[in-house]
Amino acid sequence: MPTLLIRNARLLVTMDTQRREIEGGAVFVRGQVIEAVGPSAELPASADEVIDARDQIVIPGLVNTHHHMFQTLTRAVPAVQDCALFDWLRGLYPIWAHLTPEMVRVSTQTAMAELLLSGCTTSSDHLYLYPNGRGGPVTLDDSIEAAAQIGMRFHAARGAMSVGQSQGGLPPDRLVESEAAILKDTQRLIERWHNPGRFAMQRIVVAPCSPFSVSRELMRDCALLARSYGAAHGVSLHTHLAENDSDVAYTRETFGGTPAQYVEALGWVGPDVWCAHCVKLDAAGIALFARTGTGVAHCPCSNMRLASGIAPVRAMLDAGVAVGLGVDGAASNDAGHLLGEARMAMLLQRVAAGSAAPAPAASAGSSRRTGAGHFSAREALEIATLGGARVLGRDDIGALAPGMAADIVTVPLDTIGLAGALHDPLAALLFCHVPQVRHSIVNGRVVVRDGHITTLELPVLIERHNALAAQLAQAAYSTR
Repeated sequence: MPTLLIRNARLLVTMDTQRREIEGGAVFVRGQVIEAVGPSAELPASADEVIDARDQIVIPGLVNTHHHMFQTLTRAVPAVQDCALFDWLRGLYPIWAHLTPEMVRVSTQTAMAELLLSGCTTSSDHLYLYPNGRGGPVTLDDSIEAAAQIGMRFHAARGAMSVGQSQGGLPPDRLVESEAAILKDTQRLIERWHNPGRFAMQRIVVAPCSPFSVSRELMRDCALLARSYGAAHGVSLHTHLAENDSDVAYTRETFGGTPAQYVEALGWVGPDVWCAHCVKLDAAGIALFARTGTGVAHCPCSNMRLASGIAPVRAMLDAGVAVGLGVDGAASNDAGHLLGEARMAMLLQRVAAGSAAPAPAASAGSSRRTGAGHFSAREALEIATLGGARVLGRDDIGALAPGMAADIVTVPLDTIGLAGALHDPLAALLFCHVPQVRHSIVNGRVVVRDGHITTLELPVLIERHNALAAQLAQAAYSTR
């Protein structure tokens, strides 16, 4: 098997069980698996490919636990720039109704290129719209095939909406599917694409969209379908939950309980479940998630963009809830820089702590804040790596250690935005100007080399993506 050596790192951050940070560190890879990690002098001196990481920090590949990649086609749409969640969705549903298979493929690769350049090597994506338009019906296969071409590790979530406006839901009736068709297609996707094995490059997730767009029955049947394959098959469940006050009010009015009570009653708790946002998850819900191992995808930029609020991440982590990061849809962020998302997560939790209570007193001679409100750069990196891996149900990514997948990122430290910050190179990634990566290795394959995607022509992709974005908007406006 081919070998890869990354050596001479200014700092190598392992995120292993000891949380080692190794100056002058190196990683030796055989095939798709990390074989050795340590000081460069202690590892093999040669390999089939050698990357000199001098003046770079080496970190595990980041893990994105929530996205809607098709939304890269509708970034910064003027009509919804200042809307909260429900009005934002009502403004965009009519545009998204004109998605085509090509739009899904191109937007998937655009979103993934952006993620790869920001240090993300594994991503989930929640595709919940399946129009039957020009070029044939949209399917999740369009996303999966696009991901395989670009080379990203992918958890493809088969989303669904089954309750339209005529039944009290939020989406237009023309965008919902029959529940029988949803379940049939989800089963087809699992049996065609899902790989439960270690180092799997693709997995299928069962993902009815949200309380305001699917029925109780579909939620229950989706859980039964996913679990019918058995724990060893690793089919996960994902949905949106408790995103803002309107979302919580809808759940209370329609289902007679809090969002946490709703998912518990339907069997939607456990280590095979993770929920996006949970901005308004109450104390009882946090305790439930901690007790059952249910995960949360924290999306700070989206929550700020849509004025949803600040998720209680500090309380979740202190309770033992599995928390990962998500950039969310690129029309509600409107960016896909996962390292930037980690920075925002760190800063936003500090804002939440500062607004909730007076700052704790600093110790003599120190200006560093301490106490339960503190959220450090290392905690932010941990939820972006190990936290995301735990949320996705994986024990083979998120750390640089022997036996782990060779998902490795190097970030240059000799850029203007990090000048003067090398007292602590790891903290510099989160406190300073957010950099792009130098190299991204996924499953032992160099997918970004010297800051450039190796698996496709990025300028060609961007040009086609912009043309399709214009075409999508034109199609929507011409039918109004």
